[in-house]
Amino acid sequence: MNNRILALLAAFAASAIYGANHTIAKDLMPTVIQPFGFILLRVSGAALLFWVASLFLPREKIDRKDWLRFVACALFGMAINMLSFFKGLSLSTPINSSVVITLSPVLLLVLSVVFLKERVTLLKSIGIGLGLAGALLLILFGMKEQPNAPNIPLGNLLFVLNASSYSVYLILVKPIANKYRPVTLMKWFFLFAVIINLPIGLSEFTQVEWTALSLSSIWKMLFVIIGTTFLTYLFNIYALKILSPSTIGAFMYLQPLLATLIAVLVGSDILTTLRIFAAALIFTGVYISSRKPKKRLQSNNIQH
Repeated sequence: MNNRILALLAAFAASAIYGANHTIAKDLMPTVIQPFGFILLRVSGAALLFWVASLFLPREKIDRKDWLRFVACALFGMAINMLSFFKGLSLSTPINSSVVITLSPVLLLVLSVVFLKERVTLLKSIGIGLGLAGALLLILFGMKEQPNAPNIPLGNLLFVLNASSYSVYLILVKPIANKYRPVTLMKWFFLFAVIINLPIGLSEFTQVEWTALSLSSIWKMLFVIIGTTFLTYLFNIYALKILSPSTIGAFMYLQPLLATLIAVLVGSDILTTLRIFAAALIFTGVYISSRKPKKRLQSNNIQH
């Protein structure tokens, strides 16, 4: 089996894990563990795994000027991002979560225009408008509640916050992504994330009846820690070494499809016409806003 096939399998595996996570994590909240307590468990487990992994790699020294950026990355990438997603998931549904978070590329473009002064074209503006329209459709006109989803509009709004926070994280991490090894970045990010999440999630964490957990609950927690948080990162890193970013990006569309399939099959969510239409708007918006203009040669310069 050649490296490209392995990379494609790794990218697919990451998307499949993310897709399953929407239903698996949802099943535990709020009866077994509440969202903020779950995030404290998640970042603590991931920090432990990345620090153990770092023991097998050469130690890297962090420049003093980068520490503040490390903390900011942990805040937006492993605190606000994760807290809003899990809290939203406890209030909304797996299908809604998997659809709304695909807004990330659109929101990243908006933030790049605001903070990085990136030029936005008319086509990208249309894409941004369609993507945001799809999200607003779910928030304003979607179902208000259903079993185990007490406040769907608020949950969907938190998914938008989740996607926005992750987009900020991507902008913050870019300058140091190639400066340090991935495991070095992650071990420090997650250590800071534990410190940030500790006062927020400790109360819910201590409310869990740990000695009474069923085997089903334990494996689901392990899935979120090892699968969703640790393995997916390693799979994506491996895939990115061989595949182009655009190929990796195509797998983003698999996540809501797999999440919807799993949620419907296990009976944890239902597919409605409005959700299909909103998803179509978001997917179209992401596709249009992510398209790169065709290169054309003019006066010996490549114009974009």
